[in-house]
Amino acid sequence: MKTNVIVRLLQSEVDHLQKDDPALNAISPANYKFSYKGLSLLQGHLVHVYQLKPHQKRAGLFKGRIYVDVYTGSLVRAEGKPVKSPSLFIKKIEFVQDYADIGPFTFPVHIHSEATARIVGRAVVDIYQRDYQPVANTTANPAVSAQQIPAL
Repeated sequence: MKTNVIVRLLQSEVDHLQKDDPALNAISPANYKFSYKGLSLLQGHLVHVYQLKPHQKRAGLFKGRIYVDVYTGSLVRAEGKPVKSPSLFIKKIEFVQDYADIGPFTFPVHIHSEATARIVGRAVVDIYQRDYQPVANTTANPAVSAQQIPAL
C-alpha cells in the first residue's frame, strides 16, 4: 500500500508537468509573493533566503522558501509544502529540492520528500539525479524543436 501511494504521488507530478504550461508553476512574481528573509550559509554557499507564498492554491505551487546563491544568482534549494495535495489519501507533504550548476544551467540533483498518508502513515522518498550529459540537437533548426511545431 505504501509503495502504491508513493507511485501515485510521483505519477501525478509527472502527469502535471507534461500536461500544463510550465509558466503556471514557475518560481516567478506571476505565481508567488516573495519576502526577503536575509542571508544564510547553505552547503558552503552564501545565499539569499526568500519566503514564497503562492497567489493561488493551484496544483504544482508550493508554500516555502528558496535559497539563491549570492554570487551567481542560481537557485541552490527550494523547500516547503504543496498548497494543493495531489491525492485525498495524502494528508501532508514536505519536500527539499537541491540544485547544482552544471555548465550554464541549473539542474535538480536531490529531492527529499516526506508524505503522511491517511491509511499507511509516513512515506519517505529520496531521488538523486546526477551525471547530466549534453545531448546534441538533431533538428534542422536548433532554435525550433519538433515539440514546438504545431500539427497541421
